Amino acid sequence: MRLFTAVYPSPEASAHLDLALGALGGPAVSDPGPGLRWVPKEQRHVTLAFHGEVPDGAVPGYAAALGAALAEAEPFDVALAGGGAFSGRTLWAGVGTGVDGLRALAAAVGEAAAEAGFRADDRAGGRPHLTLARASASRVPPRGTPSRGGTRRRVAEVAPLADWARALAVYRGPAWEVGTVHVVASVLGAGRSGGPLHDDVAVVLLGPTEPPSR
Repeated sequence: MRLFTAVYPSPEASAHLDLALGALGGPAVSDPGPGLRWVPKEQRHVTLAFHGEVPDGAVPGYAAALGAALAEAEPFDVALAGGGAFSGRTLWAGVGTGVDGLRALAAAVGEAAAEAGFRADDRAGGRPHLTLARASASRVPPRGTPSRGGTRRRVAEVAPLADWARALAVYRGPAWEVGTVHVVASVLGAGRSGGPLHDDVAVVLLGPTEPPSR
């Protein structure tokens, strides 16, 4: 299976972000037009590591190793802040509060993945973020294509999410407590509007787990 490990925003943090996006984009949020796909709200996450294709049988060992690695971790607060666009075509919201905690989680995920025998491409160590939308290559004209209109139109053609990125630069969201880490299977093309389908295969608590009562 195609696997990644992530943390998810609280419903309150996600709802706050929805209000901000609605204020910024209006109808474009619900009807973005061809070539622009919003990440479904329930799939928004901050990736700690991407593992690629992993044998199904390796997942229980990884989850156990991750639980052991996170037994010493304490829950901590995270808040979204700012935003941008990678290559002008992937819109993201940044992380303000909790960056060090996310990087520590990413390091623990890497150790657990190595113990389980598969890779963990670190996605939080450099710039933790939450992906919001992706523009297809068809929305960006080939290099050298004549521009129609003024400077603003040229910027929009070359980087279709540039205006959104500038508006998100001042965004500040509410904090939520990170107390769990999700191990997620991703099936490409099986989700809404041809996007990926995400399914939790393990949810690991931060901190020691309490033994069952007798």
